[in-house]
Amino acid sequence: MLVSVVVPCYNEEAVIRLYYEEMNKVTELLTDYDFELIFVNDGSKDGTLGILKEFASKDNRVKFISFSRNFGKESAMYAGLKNSNGDYVVLMDADLQDPPKTLIDMLRIATEEGYDSVATRRITRKGEPPIRSFFAKKFYKIMNKISKTDIVDGARDYRLMSRNFVDSLLRMSEYSRFSKGLFGWVGFKTKWIAYENVERAAGETKWSFWKLLLYSIEGIVAFSTLPLSISVFFGIIFAFLSFIGLVLVVIRAAIFGDPVAGWPSMMSIILLIGGVQLICIGILGIYLSKVYLEVKKRPIFICSDSNIKDIKL
Repeated sequence: MLVSVVVPCYNEEAVIRLYYEEMNKVTELLTDYDFELIFVNDGSKDGTLGILKEFASKDNRVKFISFSRNFGKESAMYAGLKNSNGDYVVLMDADLQDPPKTLIDMLRIATEEGYDSVATRRITRKGEPPIRSFFAKKFYKIMNKISKTDIVDGARDYRLMSRNFVDSLLRMSEYSRFSKGLFGWVGFKTKWIAYENVERAAGETKWSFWKLLLYSIEGIVAFSTLPLSISVFFGIIFAFLSFIGLVLVVIRAAIFGDPVAGWPSMMSIILLIGGVQLICIGILGIYLSKVYLEVKKRPIFICSDSNIKDIKL
């Protein structure tokens, strides 16, 4: 039985050798399986590609795909899945925050208990900045309230999938990808493995707070249309308030006969309504931009180098 291990890499020169050593220890224990290690170099600017070529020259299990530039982790995962041949496919980060030894239990569960997917989730966020942990928890709560797709709190991309599961994912070749949502959307029988957060073995994280915020917006837009209803909600509320205000003005003028004063309050209301309108237009713009990118039909990634003979793009 062949197992494909897909490893996205972006500037992982400091840790990639450690990962390869740890992965070899695990594959030596799993003698009943054959492995192919698919490293996807996502436009790294350090020596990551050179190290991957070194691995490939000594180990025929190693395959690499190198992008022409940085397309992002989602594109790297898609490229790896697209070119995998295994009966089971594993997504795993190179920074060793996804412990390779967990793969032993994942394969046992999938083969013995009949699961299509074995996924991992963190039960702690030890080592993360408190503000990042706070917003991450809030994101999962919001997503599960506004979306029909089940997204588990603390879910990692570290996941073992059957070939049927992977083929179903690849049928969704959308340009703007949010894999955590795609995993839940396709369904299938999934078992979750919980483990404590593990810090990077070396190097620095590529995910800043700002990048994570943009990624969360990507997920909300990809798996919920509820934000589009916000403009309708605010429109109804302000129309109702304006009607009440108009009635009060008429009554006041009829009873007291004095002109309505209050230039500062009027300007405040105008600015408030203008701000709400801009927010609503911005939400519409985000959804429109996603449609714009999809209809262009641009490739999800461009390969500049690979040792895979018939690479699938």
